[in-house]
Amino acid sequence: MLKFTNLTLRRGLKELFTNVNITINPNTKVGLTGANGTGKTSLFKLILGELHADIGEFYVSDKLVLSHVAQEIANSEEAAIEYVINGDQEYRKIETQITTAESENKAEKLAQLYDDMQHIDGYTVTARASKLLNGLGFTPDQEKNPVNSFSGGWRMRLNLAQALMCRSDILLLDEPTNHLDLEAIIWLESWLKKYTGIVLLISHDRDFLNAVCTQIVNIEHNELTQYTGNYDSFEQIRAEKLNQQQSQFESQQRQVKHMQKYIDRFRYQATKAKQAQSRIKALERMELIGAAQLDSPFNFNFSIEGFIPQQMVKIDKASAGYGDTVILDNIELMIQKGDKIGLLGFNGAGKSTLIKLIAQELTAFDGEVNHSKEVKIGYFAQHQIEQLHLDHSPIEHLKMLDPEISEQKARNYLGGFDFHNDMAKDIITNFSGGEKARLVLALIVYEKPNLLLLDEPTNHLDIKMRHAISVALQSFEGAMILVSHDRHLLSTVTDKLVLVADGKVTDFNGDLQDYYHWANETRKARLTDGTNDSSGSSKIDNKKIKRQEAALIRQNQKPLRQKLRSLEKQLNMLQKQEQKLDAILLDESMYTPENAHKLMQTTTKHSQVKKDLAECENDWLEVSEELDL
Repeated sequence: MLKFTNLTLRRGLKELFTNVNITINPNTKVGLTGANGTGKTSLFKLILGELHADIGEFYVSDKLVLSHVAQEIANSEEAAIEYVINGDQEYRKIETQITTAESENKAEKLAQLYDDMQHIDGYTVTARASKLLNGLGFTPDQEKNPVNSFSGGWRMRLNLAQALMCRSDILLLDEPTNHLDLEAIIWLESWLKKYTGIVLLISHDRDFLNAVCTQIVNIEHNELTQYTGNYDSFEQIRAEKLNQQQSQFESQQRQVKHMQKYIDRFRYQATKAKQAQSRIKALERMELIGAAQLDSPFNFNFSIEGFIPQQMVKIDKASAGYGDTVILDNIELMIQKGDKIGLLGFNGAGKSTLIKLIAQELTAFDGEVNHSKEVKIGYFAQHQIEQLHLDHSPIEHLKMLDPEISEQKARNYLGGFDFHNDMAKDIITNFSGGEKARLVLALIVYEKPNLLLLDEPTNHLDIKMRHAISVALQSFEGAMILVSHDRHLLSTVTDKLVLVADGKVTDFNGDLQDYYHWANETRKARLTDGTNDSSGSSKIDNKKIKRQEAALIRQNQKPLRQKLRSLEKQLNMLQKQEQKLDAILLDESMYTPENAHKLMQTTTKHSQVKKDLAECENDWLEVSEELDL
């Protein structure tokens, strides 16, 4: 079990949480929730021994094995399946011992080692690793490919598979669904439900938390509060607490107002002064109840100006693709006012191709794609985040759309997307991926489109922002097409599902669970047939598609490549700074009284460098993935 006793944790001068007293028992699946910056990742580092409590104690038995997903982007020539098998350290240890014993011809030792290998089920290690890789979307052919041949996102999947391969008692997962598609997310849910140890999970995916977790630990106002049940149960209990707190707050405020009125009226009258003084002392002793904070920082809606045509887009027997390769053929699709369409299909099947065709970023090879003249498209895609001007502020981005907007009006509008005070005027160079995504959404909403094309809009966004998008889309009067691995968003805002598979676009008659069964059976059938096609199309050579698509978009990727080189230089510089500061902090002389001020400065700088390094690595991953799409 994990036990926190009277624990206080700080990062630099910031106190993350105070006087924590919670116990996490064996075989418990815990969702760790809280706003960005409240200390979720720091709590993981405490458990991993990378941080230590400032006050109090944290206990975990040293007999328990901890596993977590490495955040470093592996750059190995090793085959993917061998990289995943490395997660089973006990197997690798016995394997090495067997090799040594064989070379030394120690028969008795070998017999014992073979028995040990049998005991840990080591002879099935390749099959177990292959099963993990298949569940996460890798084909059998890809298992043999070197790790460094995969894009950043797929390498993070390999890191996840390696963590799952570990024979662990405690599993720490920090946003494990960020780089997964819908099929892999549902597979991971099933795997985690069967896991017999403790799971600590940071995630912004509500349905994932609901499916996996038996407890929620929420970090708020420097406190950790433990709730029994999944995320929906936590929200309900928390809402009831907030309602009760608000009722108590209002009752107390009425009491305070009544007492203050008495004091103001009688404190200087001789006959009433004693009673007034008594009430003054009572007010001073009173422990004031804070107003309940339903603390979503987001307040916006997708409004529309002007006429909304009934028939917005009509695609008639069109085909589309890249270069000479057809990805989608003979497409028939009508988009009408009020349509809320969710696109389903394997990665690479053509969902983004269809959206680009509708957004007029691709031209049909043949057939017709007709847009009503009144259609106004709002298109969100990951590459648009990279097209933001890094040296511009959110206000400056808004002024590029509307030069006449006043600064106050711009501030008021951006405040609805949680860009407040200085943040509204800061350049976005150091914004996180989630903050950039919020800004792109803010700019789209400001233009008041009547047709929304949303390609994975919730990547990097927290639960509160996802909820705000869901609420806003539910009341949107135009049409919408959505690609997302967030099932809660899909289920709450779409009323029609369309399947993109085998080069075709067809209505899907069923719900998301039906789709998962379809995807699972389709993948099994293709593996049995030996096609090993994870894209949903047996007619298309994926490697050829990737090459031709890359050739087509390379001319638009120069800024991304320049940014990648710049980030690599920045990573190298930050890593050197971190190593230098680590060396300084290892010097015992730093901890003498005369070096106290220097130690504080070095520790603060070290903390900032680690933060900058983490952000830089995340930016590198995002740009790398965009270039490798």
